[in-house]
Amino acid sequence: MAAPTALHRLLPTPPLWVAMYHSVTNTADDPYRVTVSPARFARQLSWLRDRGLRGVSVRELLAATAAGRARGLVGLSFDDGYADFTDAALPLLRRHGFTATVYVLPGRLGGTNAWDADGPRKRLLDADGIADIARAGMEVGSHGLTHVRLTEAGDDVLAEETRTSRVLLEEITGGPVDGFCYPYGAVDPRTVRAVRGAGYGYACGIDPGPLTGTHALPRAHIGENDTAWRLAAKLALHPLRRRRPAALLPLRTRPASAVLR
Repeated sequence: MAAPTALHRLLPTPPLWVAMYHSVTNTADDPYRVTVSPARFARQLSWLRDRGLRGVSVRELLAATAAGRARGLVGLSFDDGYADFTDAALPLLRRHGFTATVYVLPGRLGGTNAWDADGPRKRLLDADGIADIARAGMEVGSHGLTHVRLTEAGDDVLAEETRTSRVLLEEITGGPVDGFCYPYGAVDPRTVRAVRGAGYGYACGIDPGPLTGTHALPRAHIGENDTAWRLAAKLALHPLRRRRPAALLPLRTRPASAVLR
């Protein structure tokens, strides 16, 4: 019989599990299913804690994976940079000793989710709010400048949405911005090259299929309807639905002025 260590090498390694959130607030109007109530969010975090899991930023999850220390860690990410993160999500995360990554839009500071045709207008984080969550120990990543579908953008727009957003966020936070999140989850080889060339160490999508890798990480959408049994099912089925990235590279960033290739 093979030794446990040898057997372990033969078994497929589960892919990273990264939860994708957006807004945390109370609302009855949620046509895009991007809102989780604070009460539901609290129960979801308790569900993780009760199972010996700890929520961390995507950057921390990748670093722990590279060091072989990712057991018991799950990634928590928040798209769009809604201002309700500060009031609703952050206190609950801190109560549990969790961290998270917030992907924000430096081209819409203090604005609203104007890209959503239906549903309520929600306020976005301004520069002070972004700086505050960075000081609170959360990772700040880029969601582009203005939330455009990058796979349909011209080369100049693609460069602005990736490179310029990183420069602006590093000015706001005073630290490196390693992560990018593709708006709408839309990704293709061209956008992956642009994000990598802009100096990001990793990037998140939703279901990037064959592009899955360090610059196109898959995530699991989490919503208001995700009760304990649904969370358990999503966690259990994740290895079957998402293949593991072929290689998780160390987080290496290039200067934001790096030329796109």
